[in-house]
Amino acid sequence: MNTTSLKYQTGFGNEFATEAVPGALPEGRNSPQRVAHGLYAEQLSGTAFTAPRHVNRRSWLYRIRPAAMHPPFEPLAHATLHNRFDEAPASPNQLRWGPHPMPEGEADFVDGLFTMAGNGGPAAQNGIGIHLYAANRDMHHRFFYDADGELMIVPQAGRLRIATEMGVLEVEPQQIAVIPRGVRFAVTLPDGSARGYVCENFGAMLRLPELGPIGSNGLANARDFETPVAAYVDEEGAFELVAKFQGQLWRTALGHHPLDVVTWHGNYAPYRYDLRRFNTIGSISYDHPDPSIFTVLTSPSDTPGTANMDFAIFPPRWLVAEDTFRPPWYHRNVASEYMGLVHGEYDAKEAGDENDGFVPGGSSLHNCMSGHGPDAASFEKASAGDTSKPQHIVDTMAFMFETRAVIHPTRQALQSPRLQSGYYRCWQDLKKHFKAP
Repeated sequence: MNTTSLKYQTGFGNEFATEAVPGALPEGRNSPQRVAHGLYAEQLSGTAFTAPRHVNRRSWLYRIRPAAMHPPFEPLAHATLHNRFDEAPASPNQLRWGPHPMPEGEADFVDGLFTMAGNGGPAAQNGIGIHLYAANRDMHHRFFYDADGELMIVPQAGRLRIATEMGVLEVEPQQIAVIPRGVRFAVTLPDGSARGYVCENFGAMLRLPELGPIGSNGLANARDFETPVAAYVDEEGAFELVAKFQGQLWRTALGHHPLDVVTWHGNYAPYRYDLRRFNTIGSISYDHPDPSIFTVLTSPSDTPGTANMDFAIFPPRWLVAEDTFRPPWYHRNVASEYMGLVHGEYDAKEAGDENDGFVPGGSSLHNCMSGHGPDAASFEKASAGDTSKPQHIVDTMAFMFETRAVIHPTRQALQSPRLQSGYYRCWQDLKKHFKAP
């Protein structure tokens, strides 16, 4: 599988067709009696067969050996990856953590997963799992797929090269990768180590949000999403395949390389997106709109207008609203918010350190109806600023996983030494300015 000069197909949810060997892709039918070059035809369905055409996702893979060719799976223990979101009571307190550390020993992408929080579960196909990853070893002869949900990977430090059944993606901090449910992949580390965030989406597949009054352009443009071209490995040997199924890990041994898809076509495939290409929308008069204008992708729920999960970002942008408090206002939401910081500083929090600040690699959780907003220093600075002049927020990239359901932190997250017990203090110095007439 050559990864020296990667190529991509562009567009979100397109019907792609790609072949690593010319003439391998069947024409005029999906399952001919004999596929060219002795390949096996296999359909990978990401939605129900009867899902409406505009949301139906499936791809046809033409591979050297079918995915069914393996001995029985056996349970595989993992100390820090799970879906036990009800093992500790959810709290109304504001929570914040410092950056997740790199492994003390060797750990690949799967070894280094650490579950922070979540809700719902794969059995009912709703909710999300929120995980961190920290890795310093390539996945040698080891492959992984998640039957529970699609994976959104948000790198914070270090590049990832993700070899999948459909081809190879390379992502760096300020880019994201999305691996659909069930797609097999392996992660290698071009920089030797990497750290970041993962959202495991148990619900409806991520899609672009509707633009409504914004019109036909803006936010994340469909043409900026990139899907890999076909690439395959024809190799025999000893390989391990790890599956996540109903919150547990399972493993089996393979005698052949599982990334052996020579050609494929369809609209169910991994993709990447560069967050720096997001077309930010904002107010040019007064106030500022709701943070929904920063939504990159959304997983809808069965309630119209209410998301199973929204992925929003807070990138570099201009603030020009006059006579307006420009940072996010103080708020309490029916939705719950998990935030992370990829790069720089977040404009609603003063810079701190990993023990008492919101820094790259850190995260925060503000659950349903928990009050939050700018800290005292940010409030005073913004209240006294000159709003007759534009303000350019630069050198930053924060993000948010927002969901309609309460996000339950795991016991290991609540017991982590990186939990900042004094986070609440950032609001305690807010002064009383009221003067009775």
